[in-house]
Amino acid sequence: MSAGLLYAFTVLFWGTSWFAIELQLGVVAPELSITYRFILSAGMLLLFCVATGRRLRFPLRDHLFMALQGASLFSLNYMLFYEAAAHLASGLLAVCFSTIVVMNIANGALFFRHAVDPRVAVGALFGLVGLGLVFWPEVAGFEFSREAALGLGLSLIATYLASLGNMVSVRHKQARIPVVESNAIGMAYGAALSLGLALGGGAPLAFDWSWTYVLSLIYLALFASVLGFGFYLTLLQRIGADRAAYATVLFPMVALAVSTLFEGYRWTALAAIGVGLVLAGNLLVLVRRRKRAPAPA
Repeated sequence: MSAGLLYAFTVLFWGTSWFAIELQLGVVAPELSITYRFILSAGMLLLFCVATGRRLRFPLRDHLFMALQGASLFSLNYMLFYEAAAHLASGLLAVCFSTIVVMNIANGALFFRHAVDPRVAVGALFGLVGLGLVFWPEVAGFEFSREAALGLGLSLIATYLASLGNMVSVRHKQARIPVVESNAIGMAYGAALSLGLALGGGAPLAFDWSWTYVLSLIYLALFASVLGFGFYLTLLQRIGADRAAYATVLFPMVALAVSTLFEGYRWTALAAIGVGLVLAGNLLVLVRRRKRAPAPA
């Protein structure tokens, strides 16, 4: 699959996952919903690996990195975002999560000595400013109270954990560990950690058998997790963590489109300008400059 299709499907699946997550709230504790989601995802991937004869035995060192990815990308970051959502508006959460673009640039330079591409940095700035304009009413109404500071801190920590999970995927590529296998094992570790934290925190073992909960859980497990993370991490290994992370700036636009259809979201001129900046940044980040042919001697 081409990088363009990987990018488009990642944005589509993650952009629509926010609506599915809202349908999960209510009867089941968030940490248990996260557990159910990644148990299903890990089970699907493990069955696929067994059916296709893929290798699932790896050295202990690789398992440690898979466990780290499971904790940072498939467990703790989600728990912190759920907790932050209780203290911070959803638009501000989207802006906070989009800073993963900057974090991936910094972590790539820190852990792997990747050079910082000025076009990617400028594109990321366009995206962050554009996203800020889209959610300007919530940004402008932000008051730095103790509760707001807690939500802001939790969301930024969650975003940094997700960025560390991205860096582990870069390491997986260097170790020649395929995305499907690493995701299968990593999601299993993430589900086990989430379950342990849920039980340790006294969350009641419950399940919601309503059709909205069950269908949203299946959607999150299959499309947002198995396919979404599979496409995203494959893209990350192809074009780099800095460029791939720009999907996190674009998928709030898809979430807003879903909100426009189902929740009556009304667009403003400022939001339209913000979308234009996000798209301009998208072009800067993803469209590579053509190299000039050497002049004839």
